[in-house]
Amino acid sequence: MDSRKVELRTRFREEREFHHEAIDWDIFQWEHLISSEEFTSASVIASYISYGTEPDTTRINREILAQNKILVAPRTLPDKNLQWVQWDGSASSLIRNGNVLEPLGEPFLGTIDLVIVPALHVDRHGNRLGQGGGSYDRALKNLSAYSIALVYAGELTSEEIPSEPHDCKVNAAATPELLVRFTKQN
Repeated sequence: MDSRKVELRTRFREEREFHHEAIDWDIFQWEHLISSEEFTSASVIASYISYGTEPDTTRINREILAQNKILVAPRTLPDKNLQWVQWDGSASSLIRNGNVLEPLGEPFLGTIDLVIVPALHVDRHGNRLGQGGGSYDRALKNLSAYSIALVYAGELTSEEIPSEPHDCKVNAAATPELLVRFTKQN
């Protein structure tokens, strides 16, 4: 594992924890994401159930369902890979796995159009720094879906995120105030 990534994760987690208390949660409307062409044209959207200091996905998940789209959320398998499960948005269809709430039910086998991805930071090239387990990088490699990472305003950065061969870039990053699309580079 890249020691620079470990160092950045530690720093970014500390910064997020520090700033998390001062966040005005009422501004988290995610209008630019919800009104984007990628969101409105998608029939199936993979999102997640946020926890801790992550950007809150509650409004996004409700909006997916309100627009009569299929919402799928990840379930972590014993090998740390993700399995997508259709979720109806109800708390009664969730189970706790460590700190994370995951949907109950059968795996979703259809095509996912858009995937909303957690991140600690995203750089201007679409490199995403996650929590370090690699679950989302492996999942993104197996999806042809458009990918958007959710971050707070100060977490979309010009500071370059180290990238390893197994890392997957995201197509865009969303903050509560804006959506930034990246040019794909081979």
